[in-house]
Amino acid sequence: MFSSALSLTARFAACLTAVTLMATSALAAPAPATAGQELVIEDNDFLGPGGSDQLSAIPLLFNPHVRVLGFTVVSGDGWENAESAHLRRLLEIVGRTDVPVADGAVYPLVNTRAEMKLHEQQYGIIPWKGAWGGAGSIDSATDIQPAIPAMKEGAPHLSPVAQSAAQFLIEQVHAHPHEVTIVAAGPLTNLALAIRQDPTFAETAKQLVFMGGLLDTSMMSITGNADFASDFNMIFDPEAAHITLTAPWKKVTVVGSVSNDLMLSKQYLARLTAKKTPLTDYIGRYYDPLPMWDEMTTAIAADPTLVTSAVDARMDIDTSRGPHYGHVFVVPDSLAPHDSPMRTVHIVRSIDADRFRDIFAQQAQTDLPGREH
Repeated sequence: MFSSALSLTARFAACLTAVTLMATSALAAPAPATAGQELVIEDNDFLGPGGSDQLSAIPLLFNPHVRVLGFTVVSGDGWENAESAHLRRLLEIVGRTDVPVADGAVYPLVNTRAEMKLHEQQYGIIPWKGAWGGAGSIDSATDIQPAIPAMKEGAPHLSPVAQSAAQFLIEQVHAHPHEVTIVAAGPLTNLALAIRQDPTFAETAKQLVFMGGLLDTSMMSITGNADFASDFNMIFDPEAAHITLTAPWKKVTVVGSVSNDLMLSKQYLARLTAKKTPLTDYIGRYYDPLPMWDEMTTAIAADPTLVTSAVDARMDIDTSRGPHYGHVFVVPDSLAPHDSPMRTVHIVRSIDADRFRDIFAQQAQTDLPGREH
């Protein structure tokens, strides 16, 4: 069995030290609350341009009942520096440069490319490896975050805030206690760092809504698309997922397997791009025929009435070094171990897909004045 060169404790300490060093005196001022609006921070691995990661901003930015306090960025589907740049460029395109972006964790807490490669050798291929090779081979991937390559949509002028993602999350939650919904649609490294740095962080938030926790994926990978059955957000940083899911949130909503059922099809793309705006041009130009994983997650956070059925269960992540490393498991409350840290989560089983499509199309076609082209 592969043993890590650093102990788990040492790596956590290193991560926390990095977070502390990243925080400077030039911090983002807490955004004022607005009566009647849901306060939201989205934490995501914003691979771009286009795609589910970037388009997940739409249900938040264009919902008048939502105030986006900011976006926090984590490595996952891509490297954090490039993800941040693509997100900031999208905010310029849609005219929302008022929303701050905080750069976050570049690497998982414990997991490494070498460990993922060894896991593949021992237990089989991981279909999607994100920053460590995407859908291809992990052999040619780099261990260290590379420089940002040329961007198809152009480089952004908007800069990230000076705070780290963990510091930004902590500050905003304490500025608006019990009011902030955290939407996490990528690996949970930033949230785990915030929890370790401030043990009151989770309980001071309003709730967590996250994309991940795929259930019953063994048959799905055989009868469907194996790529869509890979719970990448959990697999990339299992220890962070465990820390986050066992924190004292008041409520946790899981948008996992249900998100595979709704695709951004060419037919639906034609509907979105029927009205020409800078945003719909962006959506069409960088179209990727994938499930609307993250768009559904942010839409549910903004409007929970989209959910038509759900079930509650205890949930955690397997962090043992075996074939199920990074996989989610659930048990009913009656079977949970005594004094277990496993918390009850609300698992979405179905949504009103037609209403979701209608609302998303309306939001995507919204044209804001004064945008940068």
